[in-house]
Amino acid sequence: VTITDGPVMVIAGPGSGKTRVLTFRLAYLIQSGIKPHQILSLTFTNKAAREMTERISQLVGPEVRRVWSGTFHSIFARILRVEASKIGYPPSFSIYDTEDSKSLITEIIKELNLNVKSYNTNAVRSRISSAKSNLITPIMYEKDTSLIEQDAENGMPETYRIYRKYTQNCIKAGAMDFDDLLLQLFRLFQEN
Repeated sequence: VTITDGPVMVIAGPGSGKTRVLTFRLAYLIQSGIKPHQILSLTFTNKAAREMTERISQLVGPEVRRVWSGTFHSIFARILRVEASKIGYPPSFSIYDTEDSKSLITEIIKELNLNVKSYNTNAVRSRISSAKSNLITPIMYEKDTSLIEQDAENGMPETYRIYRKYTQNCIKAGAMDFDDLLLQLFRLFQEN
């Protein structure tokens, strides 16, 4: 709780007090003079982010609202809203949900005259999602012979074309999907 220089990792099981330790550490940082807007607290769920914010608020008051606290996706979206223009997106970009993504992929499969039975929308979406989670852009995907071979073995050798077109359409529409929030933030930091 009282270590203020450098990173700290807390590894513990459920119900062992992780949230309490992190809450008290953040409160200690603020009470030690660290400006709340210089603190980044990332969690995996919205529930955990709300719980931490409420607990810290009880310790330090409304100042906690200035802490950058939330899920990876919500914080990354917040950063991208400010900096999106640096990577070719408008600050008011839309965020596609699963249904939006699936609809666009289905449209692209038809547009490319691919067999809709061979190119299952969910399977293609899963491949694209996996690529983005592994920080693989469409250009990298297209050059990766092992990915292309896997797609061919699965009867979907044109997946790279769908991924490329999907990305182009998203950029044109000023939209990102949930996986883009991770990939595009990585790209933003890498390029800037």
